[in-house]
Amino acid sequence: MNISLHKCARTTPAIRAEIAASSEPASVLAERYNLSLCTVYKWKRRDVFTDKSHTAHRLQTTLSPQQEIIAVQLRKTLLLPLDDLLSVVREFLCRKASRSGLDRCLRRHGVGNLNALKPATAPKPHKAFKAYEPGYLHMDLKYLPQMADQTRRSYLFVAIDRATRWVFVQIKSNKSARSASSFLRALHKACPIKIQKLLTDNGKEFTDRLFGGAQRQPSGTHEFDQLCQALDIEHRLTKPRTPQTNGMVERFNGRIADVLKTNRFRSGEDMEQTLLRYVRLYNHQLPQAALKSKTPLQAMKEWYATHPHLFHRAPYDRPGCDN
Repeated sequence: MNISLHKCARTTPAIRAEIAASSEPASVLAERYNLSLCTVYKWKRRDVFTDKSHTAHRLQTTLSPQQEIIAVQLRKTLLLPLDDLLSVVREFLCRKASRSGLDRCLRRHGVGNLNALKPATAPKPHKAFKAYEPGYLHMDLKYLPQMADQTRRSYLFVAIDRATRWVFVQIKSNKSARSASSFLRALHKACPIKIQKLLTDNGKEFTDRLFGGAQRQPSGTHEFDQLCQALDIEHRLTKPRTPQTNGMVERFNGRIADVLKTNRFRSGEDMEQTLLRYVRLYNHQLPQAALKSKTPLQAMKEWYATHPHLFHRAPYDRPGCDN
């Protein structure tokens, strides 16, 4: 049994009970137990021999109980932050109210957390991407960390098909228009789908839409635009400062970020091979909820079976191939 005694107590509950039951004079008991007469008389008058609580029976607060009720109701009704509520209380209830005292008052009455008092707002439902046939691709690039054996950072160009979620990536040493065009040529060669539309942001590597004075429309002379025209691809651009428009590729870039965080790379080549292995795994073996638990390659094959005119060639699944 655990007994809680005051830190200065000289007696135990058993000794106190002996004192209360003894008929000997108080002076004798005080000498025997090395106590004062006041202590002996105290325990003789008691029926319970454990220490009483030293907690104050009445809290020393500046606000009266009625003022506390008003402050709590103001908190619940107006949802005022602590500092704003303190100003109101000092102006209309009690000029001597302190910030810490008001905070303790709110906590005692269960209204200390302002966010818990605010009505819960239902999260906005996720807006699904508009359904398209294979051939509408999103393209973007992601900055990669600089490895110990590299003199500068590199860039991961990413393209993903909206209908099948099939992904193609390449790492470039810079993010110039030439690198973007080189990536598009490789994508056009590797992708079995006929690329009809391509959505990119307004980066300099993809367009001259927002550069060169007050120009707000692409000139059509940009290297990437000219390549799109040569390949019969419609190049679409997102609205400025709206990355959510290109959210599909942004989500995949989030997957790449997770891979970068959970791996340690010995070199730039090690990082590149790891990313390429992940993309192959993603295309061939990772079922996607948006595809009803099918992999991108399985979805591509189903589309080919019903819409072969959307493809350059049949998609295949062989080790070492990108599609």
